[in-house]
Amino acid sequence: MNAPYTIDYEMIFQHAPVGMCVSVDRVIQSCNEALAGMFGHARGQLEGQSFSVLYPTMDEFLRTGDRIVPIMNAKGRYSDERIMRRANGELFWCHVTGRALDSSQPLGAGVWTFEDVSEKRPVTAELTPREREIAALLVEGKTSKIIARETDLSPRTVEMHRASLMRKFSASTSSELVHKLVGVAR
Repeated sequence: MNAPYTIDYEMIFQHAPVGMCVSVDRVIQSCNEALAGMFGHARGQLEGQSFSVLYPTMDEFLRTGDRIVPIMNAKGRYSDERIMRRANGELFWCHVTGRALDSSQPLGAGVWTFEDVSEKRPVTAELTPREREIAALLVEGKTSKIIARETDLSPRTVEMHRASLMRKFSASTSSELVHKLVGVAR
């Protein structure tokens, strides 16, 4: 009979095939090599840093935080795909999932995973921060009306951003735009 194997959680965390981190108030307390490598940082460089260093702009970091709170309060976890920024400035699509350790503090202590999905969804057009936000919400299947409500924009403003995205991605329909955003058609 084999001796029982001792589970080394630190080893599992460090060798996980996806980027992982533990955060408190959106500040990285500890992260694994996969996360640091994905974003082009040394692991030690990210520890103690705000998640804002991973976003294309401070405004996107702040708006995402505002969007996360009500969803975490309702579901206890959060998940989306969004455009993030590597240390060298390159933008890429990333699937992000997180869970608060205390459901009463959605942005307090939490565990987050990050998966680079840029191979199946390359960033092929220069987008404004607001277009990146609208694109991420369109990919989630949200309508202009829902996007307007979640972003505190008018439905007309959302439609203007959608039209701009359609031009930039040479899409003739909203469905074609979403397919191009998710990398189904190139």
